[in-house]
Amino acid sequence: MFDSLSEKIDKAIHRLSGRGRITDINIAEAIKDIRRALVDADVNYKIAKDFTDTIKARALGQDVIKAVEPGQVMIKIVRDEMSILMGETSHDISSDNGLNTILMAGLQGSGKTTFTAKLGFLLHQKKGKKVLLAACDVYRPAAIEQLNTLGKQIGLTVFSLPEEKNPITIASMAQKVAKDEGYDYLLVDTAGRLAIDNALMQEISSIHNALKPQETLFVVDSMTGQDAVTTAKTFHEALNYTGVVLTKLDGDTRGGAALSIRSVVKVPIKFIGTGEKMEAIDVFHPSRMADRILGMGDVISLVERAQESFDQDESRKLSKKIASNSFGFDDFLKQIGQIKKMGSVKDLMGMIPGVGKAMKNIDIPDDAFKHIEAMIKSMTPSERSNPSVLNGTRRARIAKGSGRTVADVNKLVKQFNDMSKMMKVMQGKGGQSKMMNMMKNNLR
Repeated sequence: MFDSLSEKIDKAIHRLSGRGRITDINIAEAIKDIRRALVDADVNYKIAKDFTDTIKARALGQDVIKAVEPGQVMIKIVRDEMSILMGETSHDISSDNGLNTILMAGLQGSGKTTFTAKLGFLLHQKKGKKVLLAACDVYRPAAIEQLNTLGKQIGLTVFSLPEEKNPITIASMAQKVAKDEGYDYLLVDTAGRLAIDNALMQEISSIHNALKPQETLFVVDSMTGQDAVTTAKTFHEALNYTGVVLTKLDGDTRGGAALSIRSVVKVPIKFIGTGEKMEAIDVFHPSRMADRILGMGDVISLVERAQESFDQDESRKLSKKIASNSFGFDDFLKQIGQIKKMGSVKDLMGMIPGVGKAMKNIDIPDDAFKHIEAMIKSMTPSERSNPSVLNGTRRARIAKGSGRTVADVNKLVKQFNDMSKMMKVMQGKGGQSKMMNMMKNNLR
């Protein structure tokens, strides 16, 4: 995400490398380039100018302290100001006692229906809440069917009245059912339009007045740039919504919406969507997003995803297997499954400091593990549990069965053996130090 913006800001800050001090002269071009990068990313010009003026005021005259170069000082200033621009702190969803009604609003195609299901998944799976989804989009073909399908996929009940054409009636009845049956959350999906019109605004306002929701979330496609900010203002004037959701941040977004909306409507960005999977939803953390835009990674989010995705009992069993040299391909397959739960591989790579920049021109598909899984599933149970028996004949059979080459199978076996050694080293005393030495030796 934000690859183009990240690259341009990195180049601008690089102008200060090797300087002993930040001055009017050497900062002028860097500030100009940062402002241009923000405008190119669809950030409002006034916001971009105010932002860069603040950076310049903070940076001018700052001496280089010890080994800290001007470029590093500049990165710190830009990072802090970018975090402030996006809201500084994260904001969670309403959690009052009793029923919490959450209303979704936005234009058609912004991802409201998918986000409604994602938020339900998050509240149910990670917070243990009882959640009811309400299908109130009576205009878009298959919208009700889509929410019902997603509801079944994540194990949540969807309230819908396919024959009823009044969304206010559906929403009101859903709220009554949710109260009567002791639900913690009612998530209401509503209709959108291809553009703002009076009928849309009157309808969403009427639903809002009827439900009096604890939260109203404005769902916006982050790829729509400055149009997203204009739409956000109009919806806020009508609904006074409590939070913003940025969807499709895994796409080729320029980042303008994320950097502009908070400044324009003074409402926090609460969630971001980073893919089609139900797990691809994150609480928005301004400081972490600033880190990612500046190529500093997001290790905290990476660790949080790992903690949510990895089963502790399975991890303990895995440790025992590694210690007893009984780690096999079935265990490897389980590890791949847990990694896949964490999100797209490219998104995960972008969270590792320095890796995102190196991967910017490399396309990693979501099914990157598909060929590995195919080769492992072409092995017999005994081959998976005892990889040492994989001779040439067996490898040829596995290659044929998985539609790969013998060279691919050989590569997989080598990677498996290398990983097994590394995991074994990590289990022992001084594991991290030994692993680093092993990696250095492999690079020579």
